[in-house]
Amino acid sequence: MNNTTHSVKASEIERKWYLIDADGKVLGRLASEVAKLLKGKHKPTYTTHLDVGDHVIVINTDKMILTGKKMEDKVYRRHTGYIGNMKEIQAKDMASDKMLMLAVKGMLPKNSLGRKMLTKLRVYAGSEHENAAQKPEVYNF
Repeated sequence: MNNTTHSVKASEIERKWYLIDADGKVLGRLASEVAKLLKGKHKPTYTTHLDVGDHVIVINTDKMILTGKKMEDKVYRRHTGYIGNMKEIQAKDMASDKMLMLAVKGMLPKNSLGRKMLTKLRVYAGSEHENAAQKPEVYNF
């Protein structure tokens, strides 16, 4: 009787390519689903200390929606590092693909593993993408 837990090795990780159409999807719900795929939480081989996630391509981000009055009220802030240099941009003025990238980045681990996971995300504002050679499968949720 073997009661040991199998830990997946880096050589055993299989990565798929998924294509998600953001048309009519809510930003936060879309971002959480993308983060789940990038982390690999949908796989039975999920391990917290390894990057077992898949590649994700998101198209039509210009057609995704924000609920409520977030388009007018939501403000993205960043600091340049210099005194008094707080930069603010409203959601209506920000590119939709940048909004999705920031939302997904906030849902990933804040370490080198999370930065590695984020490199597997490709976001396009229109319906065209450059990754047709990878033959991504359409992911619906």
